[in-house]
Amino acid sequence: MTTGSGTASAPPEATPPAAEPPPAARPPGTAGPPAARRGSYRRLSVEARRAELLTAALGLFAHRVPEDVSLDDVAAAAGASRPLVYRYFPGGKQQLYEAALRSAADELERCFEEPRSGPLSGRLSRVLDRYLAFVDEHDAGFSALLQSGSVVETSRTNAIVDEVRRTAAEEILLHLAVKEPGVRLRMMVRTWITAVEAASLIWLDEEKQPPVEELRDWLVDHFVALLTATATTDPQAARVIRAALVIEPAEGPVGRLARRVVPALGEASHLL
Repeated sequence: MTTGSGTASAPPEATPPAAEPPPAARPPGTAGPPAARRGSYRRLSVEARRAELLTAALGLFAHRVPEDVSLDDVAAAAGASRPLVYRYFPGGKQQLYEAALRSAADELERCFEEPRSGPLSGRLSRVLDRYLAFVDEHDAGFSALLQSGSVVETSRTNAIVDEVRRTAAEEILLHLAVKEPGVRLRMMVRTWITAVEAASLIWLDEEKQPPVEELRDWLVDHFVALLTATATTDPQAARVIRAALVIEPAEGPVGRLARRVVPALGEASHLL
């Protein structure tokens, strides 16, 4: 392996090295990678170097669709060489993308972790704050993640995305405090997760308008409205919403929604 110009003298090894050679090990006159030329080339453990490469890849995938990112781009962003990237990811760009996607998915799943105490609307607001911050930070990468058609999309990448959706739905169902959620309640939560995804993509298309705080509150309103509609025909959902409303403050999101809805329905009294 060469750590210089980016040209390997032998096929990439299947397993990463225990540590990288210092700059002195390069042949005389061979230029090192950008970091080495600045005198900041470092000996890193396997885990640390792999994490550094993934971080560089995530930064690129966050703002460019996967097919527009090359291994040379990742190497340059990490201050490494193309052969070095291949040493850690012998499957090339596809393996690197899947590893970066797995890392992003883990971060996205953590957005839905929230202590199960306090008003439900407050918990949902905090979850959405973290989720939308992720969307904002990863914009183009988030769009590529959820919109099919990427040339690097495979059954494995699709499975990673589906896992995020399932994890999100399971976390939300835990907040509804039902041991065995029925099909309508599960369907309602999964429908809301889909709506959050769609709204996030549209928000990016609309140049991140309305302001993220308004989008968050609107999505909380959607959850409450969807749960309320489900409760009219599903006894389990009715029990959930009654228990949730007991601890909602009058000046909280649900109280504000109720005060907006009543006037809006004022002209519909003839339907009662």
